[in-house]
Amino acid sequence: MAADRIGVWRPHRRVTPLLVACAIAGAATASSGAAETEPRFAVLVFSKTTGFRHDSIPQGIAAITAIGAEHEFAVDSTEDAARFTDAGLAGYKVVVFLSTTGDILDDRQKAAFERYIRSGRGFVGVHSASDTEYRWAWYGRLVGAYFANHPEIQPATVHIEDRTHPSTKDVPALWQRTDEWYNFRSNPRGAVHVLATVNEATYSGGKMGSDHPIAWCHTIDGGRSWYTAMGHTSESYAEPWFRAHLLGGIESTAGVAGGCAGAN
Repeated sequence: MAADRIGVWRPHRRVTPLLVACAIAGAATASSGAAETEPRFAVLVFSKTTGFRHDSIPQGIAAITAIGAEHEFAVDSTEDAARFTDAGLAGYKVVVFLSTTGDILDDRQKAAFERYIRSGRGFVGVHSASDTEYRWAWYGRLVGAYFANHPEIQPATVHIEDRTHPSTKDVPALWQRTDEWYNFRSNPRGAVHVLATVNEATYSGGKMGSDHPIAWCHTIDGGRSWYTAMGHTSESYAEPWFRAHLLGGIESTAGVAGGCAGAN
């Protein structure tokens, strides 16, 4: 027993080495857990449409959200164009246009998005992102090419040209899959770095000939752009290789994975 200064007797509180060790281990575990759940960056998925509406949009949002959870980046989704302000975009490394169609931003929102890309941020376009904003010339440069038409959904073979880019390094060199194969108003090769082409001999309805780019990337005004024409079907977003394709596109435009080579 020991007395304090005013004469009240109090028992000693004995702290054993075991209790100290447990407390330290618990604090370390909590700290480690907090670090593990801290997102590396944030992504905004934008899926507004004023033209054709793809049934696969909910599956696309769910897939990107799940990919983010698995690979430690945060994902928000919206169809509210009012988010396109300097402040509204500031927290995101990447904006994904997921099967957008038609005219989706007003002039102020377009200007904010251009400033966003020029600040060194990233754009990911999926499928009908190329069927969007035909009268906005800067966006045409950003996405790389505009949609022209397509045949019916059918299987085809995709040939991977760049086996080192994060979005194509983990998929088969000859990737056989079913999708809606876009024809474009112009061939983007020469203005972008082509990652993959689709072999028109393996399906019907292709109109671009022996050189039919289907996924590409490039840099524009200090920012990064990646586009894939695939992703029409809901089933696409459950395919492990297609999800790996999306992951690589997102991480490369976020600047946390390998970048895009020069135009080819």
